[in-house]
Amino acid sequence: MAPTESKKRLALAIIDFLGSSLKDGTLTADDAESIEIAQSCIADTFKVDPTDEAAVKEAVGGQSLASIYSVYEKLRSKSTPQASAAGAQESQEQKAKAGAPTPESDKLKSEGNALMAKKDYAAAIESYSKALEIAPANPIYLSNRAAAYSASGQHEKAADDAEVAVAVDPKYSKAWSRLGLARFDMGDYHAAKEAYEKGIEAEGTGGSDAMKRGLETCNKKIEEASRATEPPSEELDTAPGASRSAGGMPDLSSLAGMFGGGAGGAGGAGGMPDLGSMMNNPMFASMAQNLMSNPDMLGNLMSNPRLRQMAESFGQGGGMPDMSSLMSDPNIAEMARNMMGGGGAGRGQ
Repeated sequence: MAPTESKKRLALAIIDFLGSSLKDGTLTADDAESIEIAQSCIADTFKVDPTDEAAVKEAVGGQSLASIYSVYEKLRSKSTPQASAAGAQESQEQKAKAGAPTPESDKLKSEGNALMAKKDYAAAIESYSKALEIAPANPIYLSNRAAAYSASGQHEKAADDAEVAVAVDPKYSKAWSRLGLARFDMGDYHAAKEAYEKGIEAEGTGGSDAMKRGLETCNKKIEEASRATEPPSEELDTAPGASRSAGGMPDLSSLAGMFGGGAGGAGGAGGMPDLGSMMNNPMFASMAQNLMSNPDMLGNLMSNPRLRQMAESFGQGGGMPDMSSLMSDPNIAEMARNMMGGGGAGRGQ
């Protein structure tokens, strides 16, 4: 007896489940060879082609065997059909239990919708739950209760209901949207993105504005999380020439070093006066103040060849240079006037 089409689809679903179990880490790489042999044996026995993507998709309805079985387990735990004397009557009850609405269940759903409009989420959940006792696999009831759970902050329960709803009806886009919202509120942005993508696919019109906004928000969150894990870029000091202190001001020890002395020292090798005494001089104090207010000025000083030559002379124990000769250099004279706030040599009082 040849396998029926139904059993062939089940075989394809099993093969797909085995392959997915390797990809998602349920099984290890050490199990790969055994799984491949099992897949090959099932394919040969049931005369199916696991490389036929269309056939596999048709077999699992866009879901997976694991998710389908998960729905079965959830429905089994929620549904406790009562025994009936007549087999036909029991079959009809099972059909209703599977998700077909009844006038009573639809009335309960409408009551739940009215309570949602009043923001009485606890009462709405109770109404939807009563409707689901009659038809536990109804995707609309499940999706509506998922919305009520989300509104009341019960995001995990919302995700559970939405997952069952989309498993029952993968084309029900509203359930995908509610699954995306629940997963987003749980902080699982990648899973939320997947839900919104499937919702857009289910809508078949390029996606509604609401669904696209949900997807865009997920992408932003994923991008933000990716940036947060990147090491901070190293900031470089772009100040010309001179080093800077933590506050961004030039390091005056560089200036003292340029003249062969150090702050607080009694005198340099070339007889450089104590910088502490120099700061008591109003003119030098004015120069220093202007220098600190213009950090680029120190870089210009350090790059001037005449001043560099003077610094090297100090460093080698040379004497104090002829300041009148030094000030004859127009560049240095201009820098001196700038440091003294516009005053300087050659100006009257």
